[in-house]
Amino acid sequence: MSDVHMRIWRGDATGGAFEEYTMPDVEGEVVLDVIHRIQATEAPDLACRWNCKAGKCGSCSAEINGKPRLMCMTRMSTLPEGETITVTPMRAFPIIKDLVTDVSFNYEQARKVPAFNPPPRPEGGYRMMQEDVERGQEFRKCIECFMCQDVCHVIRDHEENKASYAGPRFFIRYAELEMHPLDTNDRRELVQEEMGLGKCNITKCCTEVCPEHIKITDNAIIPLKERVVDANYDPVAWLGRKIRRRTKRTPAEAAVQPE
Repeated sequence: MSDVHMRIWRGDATGGAFEEYTMPDVEGEVVLDVIHRIQATEAPDLACRWNCKAGKCGSCSAEINGKPRLMCMTRMSTLPEGETITVTPMRAFPIIKDLVTDVSFNYEQARKVPAFNPPPRPEGGYRMMQEDVERGQEFRKCIECFMCQDVCHVIRDHEENKASYAGPRFFIRYAELEMHPLDTNDRRELVQEEMGLGKCNITKCCTEVCPEHIKITDNAIIPLKERVVDANYDPVAWLGRKIRRRTKRTPAEAAVQPE
């Protein structure tokens, strides 16, 4: 029986180093299985976050051979045979211990998203076109693994941007709400001025690592950018809103004005 060689980062916020482990190769295992065997035999104090082990909770995100992946969905058989497998915590977030990072930045960003605000329920209930339903459903597949946030260079390479940059995970949330035909809030100014949409240069690195295959860049970020541009620079759209007396308002307006 051959062996698998793992190189795992161990440490905390004060510093750390790589430690190497050699384990018997077991057919059909994923990286998380090997991590669990290391915990059970050689390193019981190895910290690792996981929950469902089915690729749906997003908890076990880590960087495997330098690429953000879900450890529970990365089969050992898909990695280079005979080579040492390197596992590190997500680089964009502060380290708590070993492979566990502090992702509370994302929860702080979630609190800033103005809530869905539909108009008063009409007689007979709300009605939507099926294509509008399907458009938003893609974004709801997000499991909040935050790998798109980790790989986004605006966050990953510039810690100072976190105060004014929501990141791709939350741009799809803003896009979902902005595209919803029943929502009366207008978040375009917010997402441009305070959430840093303009800092995204659409490299598509977020789309490439998404385990749910959400087309983050093409279906969310680019359309969101187009909506912001239309709101600020398109004279035809501006005239149309004036004529129609626009129905969508900013979150601040919605909070102080009645329907």
